[in-house]
Amino acid sequence: MNDTSTIQLIDLHLDALTELVNLGVSNAAMNLSEMIREEIVLSVPRVSLVTREEAIEILQGRDAKQLIAIHQEFEGDIRGRALLIFPEAKSLELIRALVGPDLPLEDIMELEQEALAETGNVLLNACLSTIANSLQRNLRISLPEVIRGDGVEFFRLTSSPAAGDTVLFIYINFSVEHRDIQGYLAMLLDIPSLAILQTLLAEYIERTAG
Repeated sequence: MNDTSTIQLIDLHLDALTELVNLGVSNAAMNLSEMIREEIVLSVPRVSLVTREEAIEILQGRDAKQLIAIHQEFEGDIRGRALLIFPEAKSLELIRALVGPDLPLEDIMELEQEALAETGNVLLNACLSTIANSLQRNLRISLPEVIRGDGVEFFRLTSSPAAGDTVLFIYINFSVEHRDIQGYLAMLLDIPSLAILQTLLAEYIERTAG
């Protein structure tokens, strides 16, 4: 376990970060809404410092069934992972919302992997780009990858940031208003990135306040 006593996000930092996440996710949700022609309902972002195990428990506590995630690594001044997560049982419903009601089920299943990756790419890129632009930084974002599991796999991939077990966990859930689809957006930052993020947030607050 890392000693995080020197890594503290004061309320002002947390408020600014929550504002940026909310803006980024709202832009992402707008893109998804245009894709499926349905309104997206968002929760208030939750931002906290937790261990990887606690992050897994948060996901498993909300849905103990098999989950599916589209994840993308990002790096630059800060590095980490962004994930779009939802119950695996809802994946076909999401794809049907994307491609329309008339496509046969076997065709939908053939399109599943590609459609999920593209959906994650649109959502996660919109969210990450908004945050990076607001902080006046550039991020390199990997291609999307689709993974399945119970949550453990999402936080322990081989390309995972290797700076210990404590991460900044940004969590927001979304639902499609007229469909039985719910999901979550999450981001993980390692401790070195969190230290840099403190500085970037302070600069952002100074710019916006000034």
